[in-house]
Amino acid sequence: MIDLRPPFRRATPDDDTPMAELVNIAGEGLPHYLWSKSAAPGVDPWDVGRERARRESGAFSYRNTVFREEQGRVAAALIGYPLADSIEPADYDNMPAMFVPMQQLEDQAPGTWYVKALATYPEYRGRGHGRALLELAERLAAGLRKQGLSIIVSDANTGARRLYERCGYRERARRPIVKEQWDNAGSEWVLLVKSL
Repeated sequence: MIDLRPPFRRATPDDDTPMAELVNIAGEGLPHYLWSKSAAPGVDPWDVGRERARRESGAFSYRNTVFREEQGRVAAALIGYPLADSIEPADYDNMPAMFVPMQQLEDQAPGTWYVKALATYPEYRGRGHGRALLELAERLAAGLRKQGLSIIVSDANTGARRLYERCGYRERARRPIVKEQWDNAGSEWVLLVKSL
């Protein structure tokens, strides 16, 4: 495990609010949409997100999250984890339709360190936090002897895609976005991969 020093730090369960906010920014509102669908009557969808952030396991967990801070405040977050070198295809028939295209793309990137979410609060953008977190992701991947990194982005998120491509990520595959009632300008999920 890489020893993190300021301005980086690992998240704790008490970081549930910035985690929920930043994963929702990274996901262009999809996380909040999904939390609202799973929230019990009268439960705030943000509470669902915060509860998931506090989990000990799962993709969206504080254990998979690193923050970059500025003047002692969370500015940006990286959520990611290593994918197995050999991936058994998921049971797509029994998976919610919205998740199928993303899972199909993730299944095409075995042996990589998967960047599940990368986001910066709007007031901290343009200061290099995203690039710094992607460089940290490379160090984490190399430390685990992963062959590369992978990330999935909406084709409409041109700003994020420019950053990834400037950092050496290249398109590997695409799948149509299944939106249901989620409002998003994109039409396809794009898998980007960077070799190490």
